[in-house]
Amino acid sequence: MISYKELGLQNTKELFAKCIKEGFATPAFNFNNMEQLQAIITAAVETKSPVILQVSKGARAYTSSVLLKNMARGAVEFANELSDKLYGEGKVRIPITLHLDHGDSLELCKECIDNGFSSVMIDGSHLPYEENIALTKAVCEYAHSQKDYVSVEGELGVLAGIEDEVSSEHSNYTNPEEVIDFVSKTGVDSLAISIGTSHGANKFTPDKCTRNDKGELFSPPLRFDILEKIEEKLPNFPIVLHGASSVPQDKVKIINSNGGALKDAIGIPEEQLQKASKMNVCKINIDSDGRLAMTASIREVFNQSPAEFDPRKYLGPAREALKELYKHKIKNVLGSENKA
Repeated sequence: MISYKELGLQNTKELFAKCIKEGFATPAFNFNNMEQLQAIITAAVETKSPVILQVSKGARAYTSSVLLKNMARGAVEFANELSDKLYGEGKVRIPITLHLDHGDSLELCKECIDNGFSSVMIDGSHLPYEENIALTKAVCEYAHSQKDYVSVEGELGVLAGIEDEVSSEHSNYTNPEEVIDFVSKTGVDSLAISIGTSHGANKFTPDKCTRNDKGELFSPPLRFDILEKIEEKLPNFPIVLHGASSVPQDKVKIINSNGGALKDAIGIPEEQLQKASKMNVCKINIDSDGRLAMTASIREVFNQSPAEFDPRKYLGPAREALKELYKHKIKNVLGSENKA
């Protein structure tokens, strides 16, 4: 068993308090390999932004607990080294959290906590209400009893869409009347809610969108009325948005023009995420946009250089494309630049 503090990581308690006080959201980027991790850390350091490294159940199965633990340790050391080069030795330190995304059992959450995760999400949103409370409470009791307090994210409401092992055909908006009861009975540190975001790249098909005079498609607006009611019930309590990728159409176009076959889909408008980040939304999850940026870059290299077989020659450009995407989200969407 190892504590996250031994790896140089932080939980989200103080970070989310700062988010609420200063009106920004911390980026939560999922990663599955070294290039994604490098891009996330480099973007965070270059913008002086705190960052949450997210690992889904599927990503954890793809690698191993031993590798993840040491990748997290390496990420912190890499961030410190890069910060020293850019800003001077010891002058800037980026808060880094290692977070389990959509944990589905007490056992999985325990394993992650015992292997250095500083934050875990227990997703009991698919369960009956009382069962969700019981499961979430059990995870909180274990996480909070550690020598070094591990923060816990719970969820109320169900997001539509598919991403990794998370899947639902229909959304179920969070009921503001339940949030006080849920938080008080479970002890969660943050709450993921459903207000119209959706998992995966195929969020909103054209038939679910509106079209303006120019023929441009727009996704259904987020239910800020629900968010405002939740904030009234839980003032200054950290809220989380899952499924917040915007599905950049330039990346979709590059993929499809270089042999891809992505369906038409619209993501969450960035201006709506900007608005949410200025409220009590302290953590915004972005996964699909990173996958799209990486895939677009790799497909472009393969199409232009079909004889290429050196992974560095196609993963290198993909890593750079990822970094630029993450920096854009940090600077222009979430408002976390210079908040380290």
